[in-house]
Amino acid sequence: MNNAFLRDLILKFNYFILVYVIIVNTIYFIQLILSSFSLYDYIKKMAYSGYRTYTKSDNMIPISVLVPAYNEQETIIDNIKSLLSLNYPTFEIVVINDGSKDETLNRIVDAFNLKKVYQPIRNLIKTKNITSVYKSLDVPNLVLVDKENGGKADALNAGINISKYPVFTSIDADSILESDSLVRVIMPFIEDRLTIAVGGIVRIANGSTIKNGKIESVNLPKNHLALFQIIEYLRAFLSGRMGWGAMNALLIISGAFGAFRKDIIVEAGGYLPNTIGEDMELVVRLHHILKKRGQKFRIKFIPDPVCWTQAPEKLSDLRSQRKRWQIGLMDSLIRHRAMLFNPKYGLAGLLAAPYFLIVEMLGPIIELLGYIFIPLSFILGLLNIRFFMLFLLSSVLYSILLSLGAIMLEEYTFSKYPSVKQLAKLTLYGVVENLGYRQITTLFRLEGILRYRSLRHTWGKLERKNFSPE
Repeated sequence: MNNAFLRDLILKFNYFILVYVIIVNTIYFIQLILSSFSLYDYIKKMAYSGYRTYTKSDNMIPISVLVPAYNEQETIIDNIKSLLSLNYPTFEIVVINDGSKDETLNRIVDAFNLKKVYQPIRNLIKTKNITSVYKSLDVPNLVLVDKENGGKADALNAGINISKYPVFTSIDADSILESDSLVRVIMPFIEDRLTIAVGGIVRIANGSTIKNGKIESVNLPKNHLALFQIIEYLRAFLSGRMGWGAMNALLIISGAFGAFRKDIIVEAGGYLPNTIGEDMELVVRLHHILKKRGQKFRIKFIPDPVCWTQAPEKLSDLRSQRKRWQIGLMDSLIRHRAMLFNPKYGLAGLLAAPYFLIVEMLGPIIELLGYIFIPLSFILGLLNIRFFMLFLLSSVLYSILLSLGAIMLEEYTFSKYPSVKQLAKLTLYGVVENLGYRQITTLFRLEGILRYRSLRHTWGKLERKNFSPE
């Protein structure tokens, strides 16, 4: 490779980076604006809706709450207690023990005095063998399913098979719902018959006080990694998913908390067992199938059926999580690559899928190349230091602006962190995340890309803790 070719390559890459950053930041800004208007409309609507009166109405759509559990002995009892206390007229809780090797099954049986029962199971979706079903006269709306290990997607499919209601929600076993979450998440199904799926917001529980499965007080975690993730989650949900939802181009509903029309999911074949990104893959597949057949539908995001979940507090756990997310993203986009840039799939194909490809999937590679090409540009005398510093400063300031925008949206709408001290701390971490944390997560995502083939069916391990005050 001669020097002239290298200089030309570096110059072209530098121009590409300039255009790339401008386009990405423009998309982020548009999302922030759309989210602001959507949040304003939503808050205004809910203020006059009197939705709490529906918690006692017999006309509400009954819901099945599916809880897949694998080695969740530390959190599963608090999780079930939280679900049993939900304000909703008719619902069932279906806990699916996916062949746990710890005390998950025994702890549930003992805590709720469950007994084995005979129950016919409809094989709507093929799953691994279900070995036992447990129920109790004391808690009639709790069902425990014990099955052979098949992964989270297979466990959810087993839960769909045994559930009896037309709408189901899925919630992770390390998460807790707020008491009125079900009535909020069901409202879009009632208001709009075209609604087939609804995603709710997920918030970080670390640092908060939780007793008997209920959030007693919301506090910021002491752990630095968890604090950075609060900023990420606010930005991802209140800005990102709110914006995509406003365009009916939402491609992911978090596995931690989402609601679906069961008939549509069964017709689509249920969750895909051989992927670790089953939550995104299912939503992308719904877009793919329904748009292809010309069926009208809506997939929505609403910002206040709050689900509280544990965030990783160790770098090793964060690394495992981000690798898994990246591999799941890649798997979904590769499986449904026919959607990319395809007008047949509306904004989901023309804008959302390309965004996830170029920004979320390829972003770590582009960022890494930037770290390589910038020093080369300096060595070859191709770098205008003043222009570079202005570009770098503007990019960092824009990233900070987006984080602060998400914090402001949170304060304006739901104000879960109302104290000045909490807001000041979140603002500080919104600034500091650009000085190391972001680069670390980029490396974890890059590792996910490089190890896609070897890890695409492997979940990895994440340490769980009891829900308790820190």
